[in-house]
Amino acid sequence: MTPRLPALIGPHHCGPGQPLVVIAGPCVIETESLCLQIAETLAALARRLPIQVIFKASFDKANRTSAGAFRGVGLEEGLAILGRVRQATGLPVTTDIHLPEQAAAVGSVCDLIQIPAFLCRQTDLLLAAAATGRAVNVKKGQFLAPADMKHPIAKLLAGGCQDICLCERGTFFGYGRLVNDFAGLITMRSFGVPVIFDATHSVQQPASLGGATGGDRALVEPLARAAAAVGIDGVFFETHPDPDTSPSDGPNMVPLDALEGVLERVLRMHAARRACDPEPGPAV
Repeated sequence: MTPRLPALIGPHHCGPGQPLVVIAGPCVIETESLCLQIAETLAALARRLPIQVIFKASFDKANRTSAGAFRGVGLEEGLAILGRVRQATGLPVTTDIHLPEQAAAVGSVCDLIQIPAFLCRQTDLLLAAAATGRAVNVKKGQFLAPADMKHPIAKLLAGGCQDICLCERGTFFGYGRLVNDFAGLITMRSFGVPVIFDATHSVQQPASLGGATGGDRALVEPLARAAAAVGIDGVFFETHPDPDTSPSDGPNMVPLDALEGVLERVLRMHAARRACDPEPGPAV
């Protein structure tokens, strides 16, 4: 078995020659009304721009720095909210899983299952995600070389999953800092799967706020443009109407009212890259 290219994510096709996939939403589900507000804005952007949008929000942030940090609304309520977002806006939805026993429930609602970076080597988690029949997006561990991501692909294929994406989100560089190796985007694309660039988690400064992770949202757009210039199939942004009030990842998030401008500029870079170095069209 080999990966399907382009990958099928709900109604979307992610891969060379396809419109850019944009995975976006709040870091964590706070309330249904907030998720709907953000999703409706994203759906409007999808109507105005040549992009394919997938709404993302986490029902549980299981890897928070502090034991007292807000984690989310939980699996049952979180999936109910994601289902209502999907129904109200028509957007495909995604969330992350941390335990194999969460996969089936998430797969019954979500079009795409996200594997967190710290868990990208967990065989049972990958096989459970593959068993849902849904597309799977695996975030590259901050501790892994890009070439090592061929192993999660092999595990997913062994579990019967063909619609696989890899996601770059930075690599540990000393303490409290991440860097991006853009050559890694090319390495991971060589495995025959689409590659997503996570622009907001790439600017994290892990545990830099003592009991929380900091970051610098001013770096989000430059990194996203650089990734588009190298060549990617999608981009990941966490966004919020008021990031500084978000209980998770606020310093890294793009303000919701600024996202359209950021996307327009990233799309110009994406189009320029294709014009300079045309990619093959979709597989037939």
